[in-house]
Order: sequence, then structure tokens, then C-alpha cells
Amino acid sequence: MLIFEKSREGRGCSILPPCDVEVYEAAPEFSRQKPLHLPQMAEVDIERHYTQLAAKAHGVNDGFYPLGSCTMKYNPRVNEQTASMSKFTHVHPLQPLDTLQGSLQVLQETEKALNAITGMSRFTFQPAAGAHGEFTGLLLIKAYHLANGDTQRTKIIVPDSAHGTNPASAVMAGMSVINTASDERGCVDVEKLRQICEGEEGKEIAGLMLTNPNTAGLFDPNILEITEIIHGCGGQVYYDGANLNAIMGVARPGDMGFDCVHLNLHKTFSTPHGGGGPGAGPVGCKEHLAKFLPGLVTEEKDGKLVFVKPEQSLGEMKNFYGNFLVVVKALTYIKMLGAEGIAAASENAVLNANYMMAKLRDKYDIAFDTKICMHEFVMDLSRLLKETGVSAMDIAKGLLDHGIHPPTMYFPLTVHEALMVEPTETESRETLDEAIQVLEGLYDLAFSDPEALHDAPHTTPVSRLDEVGAARHPVLRYAFE
Repeated sequence: MLIFEKSREGRGCSILPPCDVEVYEAAPEFSRQKPLHLPQMAEVDIERHYTQLAAKAHGVNDGFYPLGSCTMKYNPRVNEQTASMSKFTHVHPLQPLDTLQGSLQVLQETEKALNAITGMSRFTFQPAAGAHGEFTGLLLIKAYHLANGDTQRTKIIVPDSAHGTNPASAVMAGMSVINTASDERGCVDVEKLRQICEGEEGKEIAGLMLTNPNTAGLFDPNILEITEIIHGCGGQVYYDGANLNAIMGVARPGDMGFDCVHLNLHKTFSTPHGGGGPGAGPVGCKEHLAKFLPGLVTEEKDGKLVFVKPEQSLGEMKNFYGNFLVVVKALTYIKMLGAEGIAAASENAVLNANYMMAKLRDKYDIAFDTKICMHEFVMDLSRLLKETGVSAMDIAKGLLDHGIHPPTMYFPLTVHEALMVEPTETESRETLDEAIQVLEGLYDLAFSDPEALHDAPHTTPVSRLDEVGAARHPVLRYAFE
């Protein structure tokens, strides 16, 4: 029930203090002709309403959340405590820089840490999310080619296993997309990539978008050859940082040959997922792209930190300096772990994924037959669907009855009945064992009682929804009487 439906005429609560300044009445033409549709409720009823709604939501703080490629790791409370300090929350971006030295130091130290982790030279914190960072990185590549007079370079190569935001970001940047197929191991088909770059289209290639490890949770063994091929035809290589949690502190995109990178602070560096905001998708680049960075970057002059606009800045991607408090949280995480802890986090993420994959492969088919995965792995339920009629969607819905958030479904698109599992490093072995037991039980249930899974979930506040109908005919407005 919506809060509007719980409203009762005449009920209310005193929240706002009495007005202590002269009341100004706006002219009639600027006034509302109808009263606002505000619910009238007692404070206790409002509190109970939102508490009940919160109890129905599932997050990392409620239970296992193995959402592949989204890195739903636990967000330490110390991050929130640091970002809640008044010396961070009470600053204003238009203050004199002399009064903002501490905040500028946060940006400078975070940039230095991210440069060390990624092998980049400079970072901008303006982008507000991962896809926003992708768009920014592509604009950097575009600006670089235009500055060199390469106006014909308007095509971006995107693997078939890439995130859907990759081709969308390329189109937004005014480029067209060339899709390249994966090989039988789930990695980039090097020979097909070479054919594209050495063919007639080679002079039109602006760059390649890639994440490594890729969406199948596999580290591409040919990554140095791949970046060399792109550079050989005059293109740039863009690193989608979605899967950096598998390699941070162990391997660096810059050392692999990538020219720019976006990072998801809400994934890799333990800041909360946005759910509408605020997020952060900072973009780093090598020195040859740094002069095109958007907004302002920090530099030290005469013993003080100042903001400097890059020489050929592509403009503004967001107002001021991005979502600053999200950066504060990420820096807290980095400082709490230190260099050894950052590497250990990645190693434990990889260990947890391999533990689950090894335990489940006796029943579930692993999409790409590899002994070792990175931070995530993909199960292919095509055989289970053929033998029992139970789909990946059915298994995912069955997990809800056990208090487990489903893995990513039907992605990557190269696997038709895919469940992509990413346990992250913050889960204990006991939690993993419980999840493995549940998944094994659902597998057995698919053979003994498939209808039970077709109707799942059974214990959640809302049962199986008509997802196709909701997508095609969404109800986005409340109809007041």
C-alpha cells in the first residue's frame, strides 16, 4: 500500500519549527491552483511505513548478493563515518581555495592512489557513474584523434561479451560500433581483431573498449597482443573498470597497454551503489590524453594545492568536481587497506569465486571450461532447461525463497541460459557453503519438482511478476481521485 493510500484527513505531525521571518505571499499567477497531494499521517505511522518498506528491500547488509559484474561488496561503516565529518559535509565548492586545502588534498591523494593502482598518469573525478565515465573516456579518445587531424577515426571496436553500456556510450560520443566475436575460450578472437585493424577499416578505428578480466570472469592471455594491434593501426585502448576488483594491486591496466580507464568507486572501492545516486566513475588516462581531461585537476603551486584547467580540456562533464563525498569514502577504503590489503582483497575475491565454481561444477555446467576463473564465473543452464524445463530465471527466482539475491541473469549474451556469479572478497566460507548448498538443492528440485521452481518465489512479499508486461506497459504515475 502506498503512503497516499494510508493518508487520513486531519492527521499530521509537527516537524517544522514555526516560521521566524516575515511570510511573503507570491502573486496569484505564481501560486498553485490546487493543493499539493501530500499524505496526512501521524509521525508514528510514517515511521512504521518506511521501516516496513526497508525491511522488504534486500541489500548486502541483509544477505548474500552475488550479482555478477556488479561487485556488490560490503560497504564498511568507517567510510560513512569519514564522509559524515562536518569538515567535509559543510564545505562549499565556491569557497576560496585557501579554505579548501583539506578537500583538495583528498582529491590529490585519491588520484595518486588510483594512478598507482591502474598505471595511469592523471584522473578526473567529475563523472558521476560508470557509464558516465565510459562516455568521458571516449570523448578523451575522440579529442585526441581530432587534435591529431584524424577526423576519419569514428569507429569503436566492442567485443560481443561487453557490457551494454559500452556500445551505447560509443554512439553517444558520436562514433559507430564494430562488434567483434569472442573465441571458443570466451576471450577476444585475436585473428578477427587483426583482420579488422589491418583491413580497410583500420584507418577509421578510434579505439577498442575492453574489460580485463572480461565478463566471463576470464583474464585474456593475449591482452598485450590485443593492445599492440590497436595501437598498431593508430587507435587507443579503453579499459572498462567494471572488473578491476579481480586485479587491483596485482596487475595494472596501464601496464597492459590501456590508454584510459574508468573506475566504479561503488564497485571496486566499496562506496555504496547508487540506486539513482550519488555514484562516481572517475576517469584516468595516460599523459598523452591528460591535456583533454574535463573540468579542473589539482596541482601544487607555491606550497598550496590549486585547481588547474587542462590545456585542451573537452569541457565540463558535471558541475564542479563530481560527487566529492563518494571520493572521500573511496579514499578511506584505500587507506584502511593499504597496498597489501588492496592486493589481498583481489586475491580473496578470486579465491571465493574459484571455490564456488569448483563446488558447483559437479552439477552445473560452467560456460567456459576453465580450471581457474577470476572474480566471477558463468554457469550455462541450457542443459538443465532442456532436461527439466527449468530455466536460469527459475533458478534465480528460487534463490529468493532462501534469502539470496540472484546472480546476474542472461548475461553475457554469448551464453543463452547464463547465471553469472560474483561472490566478492567480503563473504565468508560459511556464507559460500550455504549458497552452494542452496544452489545444489535447487538443481535437484528442477528434476524432482520443476513446477515448484516455475512458480517461485513463494515466500517473498510479491510473488512471480509479469516482467514482460511491466517492461512494456509500466505504470509510472499514481492516479489520484
